Amino acid sequence: MKPLVAGNWKMHFDRAGARALAGDLMRSLPAPLEAAEVAVFPPFTSLAEVAAALSGGDVTLGAQNFHPEDSGAFTGEVSLPMLLDVGVTRVLAGHSERRHVLLEDDAFVNRKVLAALKHDLLPILCVGEKLEEREAGKTAAVVERQVRAGLKGVPPERAGDVTLAYEPVWAIGTGLNATPKQAAEVHAQIRKLLVDLWKEGGRGVRILYGGSVKPENSRELLKTPEVNGLLVGGASLKADSFVRIVRAAG
Repeated sequence: MKPLVAGNWKMHFDRAGARALAGDLMRSLPAPLEAAEVAVFPPFTSLAEVAAALSGGDVTLGAQNFHPEDSGAFTGEVSLPMLLDVGVTRVLAGHSERRHVLLEDDAFVNRKVLAALKHDLLPILCVGEKLEEREAGKTAAVVERQVRAGLKGVPPERAGDVTLAYEPVWAIGTGLNATPKQAAEVHAQIRKLLVDLWKEGGRGVRILYGGSVKPENSRELLKTPEVNGLLVGGASLKADSFVRIVRAAG
């Protein structure tokens, strides 16, 4: 399967900065994209600007967050119909910062995954353990709980619309990253869970690795068994480093 390289810009850039980065990517990435699929996830305020900058290219637009309801009295939230209106095609669900900083639980993450699929948006379900959970030998249990809960109710025929991302919480923004061996172990576990849930359909689901991904470690990570792409944080904030990561996928 073709790898997916996704850049999560988090809470960075005003509209001009986001537009400039998107433009740099359009000029720097090969066209058409052949070796990998590429997506970027700007802040809400820049989605329309980035959509315009990406128009006519192969880079797809994603949103970092959303509310599972289509409308209502949810102050400060953004709905999936609103995101569709500005050209979003992918969404993140269950990112560690949403889970552990903003306290979104497994049930709420599952609602988001199901809502995204209802609107034919492509969710990336993020899972991963905290440092204390890894040190206590609970990685497998945490990942299994998050995968099974996050995908509850997703029918096998929608398996191809879902992407998983393993992001060990202790490796996000810390400069640390899972070794290829550690990543391979968890990705193999996730693959087994996906096949258990969806039989053959689970074999075609991409599993991304995320956690201090940099140009220097991207090629090695992409060669790791069952790593089908990368979810990139800080290194996606500069066109040069992100393009180097995309090229590593080729």
